[in-house]
Amino acid sequence: MASRDTASVGHKWVYDFTEGNRELKDLLGGKGANLAEMTNLGLPVPPGFTITTEACQAYLASGTAPAELAEQITAHLTSLERAMGKRLGDPSDPLLVSVRSGAKFSMPGMMETVLNVGLNDASVTGLAAQAGGNERFAWDSYRRLIQMFGKTVCEVPGEEFEHALDGAKRAKGTTNDLDLDAADLRALVDTYKTIFRKHTGRDFPQTPREQLDLAIFAVFGSWNAERAVLYRRQERIPADLGTAVNVVAMVFGNLGPDSGTGVAFTRDPASGAQGIYGDYLANAQGEDVVAGIRSTVPLQELEKLDPRSYGELLGIMARLEEHYLDLCDIEFTIERGKLWMLQTRVGKRTAAAAFVIAGQLVDEGLIDLDEALHRVNGAQLAQLMFPRFRLEHDVAPLAAGIGASPGAAVGKVVFSAERAVELAGEGESVILVRRETSPDDLPGMIAAQGILTSRGGKTSHAAVVARGMGKTCVCGADALDVNVRSRQFTVDGQTVREGEVVSIDGTTGRIYRGEVPVSPSEVVRYFEGSLDATESGDPLVQAVHRIMAHADERRRLRVRTNADTGEDAARARRFGAEGIGLCRTEHMFLGDRRELVERLILARTDADRQEALAALLPLQRNDFVEIFREMDGQPVTVRLIDPPLHEFLPPLEELAVNVAVAQERGQDAAKEEALLTAVRRMHEQNPMLGLRGVRLGLVIPGLFAMQVRAIVEAAVACARDGQVARPEIMVPLVGAVQELETVRTEAEKIIAEVVGDSGVEVLVGTMIEVPRAALTAGQIAEAAEFFSFGTNDLTQMGWGFSRDDVEGAFFWRYLELGIFGISPFESIDRDGVGRLVRIATEEGRAARPGLKIGVCGEHGGDPESVHFFHEVGLDYVSCSPFRVPVARLEAGRAAITTTGSDSR
Repeated sequence: MASRDTASVGHKWVYDFTEGNRELKDLLGGKGANLAEMTNLGLPVPPGFTITTEACQAYLASGTAPAELAEQITAHLTSLERAMGKRLGDPSDPLLVSVRSGAKFSMPGMMETVLNVGLNDASVTGLAAQAGGNERFAWDSYRRLIQMFGKTVCEVPGEEFEHALDGAKRAKGTTNDLDLDAADLRALVDTYKTIFRKHTGRDFPQTPREQLDLAIFAVFGSWNAERAVLYRRQERIPADLGTAVNVVAMVFGNLGPDSGTGVAFTRDPASGAQGIYGDYLANAQGEDVVAGIRSTVPLQELEKLDPRSYGELLGIMARLEEHYLDLCDIEFTIERGKLWMLQTRVGKRTAAAAFVIAGQLVDEGLIDLDEALHRVNGAQLAQLMFPRFRLEHDVAPLAAGIGASPGAAVGKVVFSAERAVELAGEGESVILVRRETSPDDLPGMIAAQGILTSRGGKTSHAAVVARGMGKTCVCGADALDVNVRSRQFTVDGQTVREGEVVSIDGTTGRIYRGEVPVSPSEVVRYFEGSLDATESGDPLVQAVHRIMAHADERRRLRVRTNADTGEDAARARRFGAEGIGLCRTEHMFLGDRRELVERLILARTDADRQEALAALLPLQRNDFVEIFREMDGQPVTVRLIDPPLHEFLPPLEELAVNVAVAQERGQDAAKEEALLTAVRRMHEQNPMLGLRGVRLGLVIPGLFAMQVRAIVEAAVACARDGQVARPEIMVPLVGAVQELETVRTEAEKIIAEVVGDSGVEVLVGTMIEVPRAALTAGQIAEAAEFFSFGTNDLTQMGWGFSRDDVEGAFFWRYLELGIFGISPFESIDRDGVGRLVRIATEEGRAARPGLKIGVCGEHGGDPESVHFFHEVGLDYVSCSPFRVPVARLEAGRAAITTTGSDSR
């Protein structure tokens, strides 16, 4: 991302703290911008300067520093020396500096820091003199420099330094660093130097400027460290931003009992409660707090140790929160009774705290409701909706997989959908365990409290369906050897048999043997209507209620749900759904009805086909009556059947084996042989691209007609009972307008015949899920009264890979290489698939002004995708019932910002 002018002569690569402000985060990084902001506020900040992110970008791009950088660092270092009255590395009165990373977005602990830069064999005595003859402090500072510099700059294994420190403490008969005296630490410095020389082939550098330059370049390089790359990927931070480097005059918290270091928060980052929160450690430097080498004390203890500094700190905290209008995270050091501010930033917080703090700041008049809405996001809301385990003591997990759908689920292990349904019907809670799931497992997945698979990832069938249903799911637990036939799984020599209880955590991916207590989510109780927000004393529930109400006022996008049953429809309405955007009729044909569909597909005569259709019609009609009643007055988009045939036919290999066995045993296998012949005739190499959707409806006479009749008859029945049914019939997988015209002509005849004088209005539209449909949307709109984007298939066909096959095969590598920032099945690919959506929307509405357009793929509940659909101008998004509140919130956020950015 290095800008074109970064190579120009005279470019400014370095800024003094007095030259910046918090608006320059892109250039100075978050830390540098905030240090400048505090300096400008007149707060006690040690002097220093910031080397820009542009310098980092240029260095990483070319492998060398920009030409003017060294000269500019020298100029700012000279100014810093003048301000401090000391010179870097002066043997008699040395200036020491810290070299700290600082990216635009906070990446705590992901990049490097080096303290005490400027110390060497000569200046260590000068530092002792500065400290009033405190030789212990000086040698302790020197050993810290060698340790941090060796590990960070020269890649010396950090554990070697730790082992040496532990050895020194053992020799002293202590476990506390503070018990090591000056002589012990001087000897430790010699040991550290030997370690450094062994691994680098050179002596520890004695030239202070060389130390400084090498530390700066090491911080630049840490931008691409493995942990930093992984963190950015997780947090969706762009990879090309680079990090700034902050060079700051050292202040010392390890000068004695009147010195120390600490971290403070202006509010509780866990709950959002107002008060004084933080930790303090006397006679220590900052890394001691982070490393946990010594036990900190609550920040309130500082009032007893140093009441003057404590009072000053509280005043600064209040001032910073009022200035930033948000929770602030503060790092500070006290040097012999003098308070110094080392860092501030808008603090990270839990999802609960985010909502509570936003509501508090509105009440305090510091922000308005639009800003409160901007400061929370759908991912946080989703976290609040899942139940949690209450681990009252350390419990070792049995194994771990991928947390694919958050939540906490406890139940008896079962290994088949049938057994899951059976036990659930008896009132038992069950966990369905499979190697991987298929559509056949859907009844069991619905019945189960949670799903556990040994294969697959976050976009596997199990994960997608579980998220859609709000079910807890752990996928890819490859340590589990699942034996479905034996009804057991083994892991690390332990065997868990069917009927035993396990607990799975869909957030962490951990699997526990036995029952772990679960707490229900108060937020879900609120959405379900069993908890009144106005009467609840829970500040979180009240904050969620208030912000959600404002989101609903602000949003333009309507939010529908994907629901195939009356139960799902009812739950979605409680969660705020404004209709159904996808009712998948193929899900209605599983279980006992599968045989009827099988008979229909394999029918060789019109009579056989009509018999199967006649049996299916009342079943379908009753399904739709139930759904229309739950959605009284709201639109319901019903997708005509869209199954790959293999989902409704026995596997070819299984049939062949059964026939061979029956023949060998002399058994009558006429039915199986006929089925095998038919399956061979219809067998497809790639069923996802075969006879399905509109193609199936055109090839099997009467199938779509039966469904259309069932839909319209159900709507008319509801109308006669005084309810309002608003059916929208969606034709799937259309690639050419002629396909849609053929189906619509037949559908309109049935609609006209059935509707009569009932007043029911029926729309006929299509699902845009084939790239050709998107590119010919203007033609298709002539025959469609609405569009709904099926972004799951549009993504598969746009990229040319199958969601079910590719994640385990190569997605990990694509993420690792940065080809994907995130799976295109999780968040819409704006540049490719998104462009197809934009083209189809524009051309469809050009051909048919006012064309109703929505989206019903998994992306309809993804926060980032919702922002994109708002920008494109869609009318609604549709998602699983559990994700409806998330979509509502993000639709509101999208209405108040065009950037789609979220709070970090």
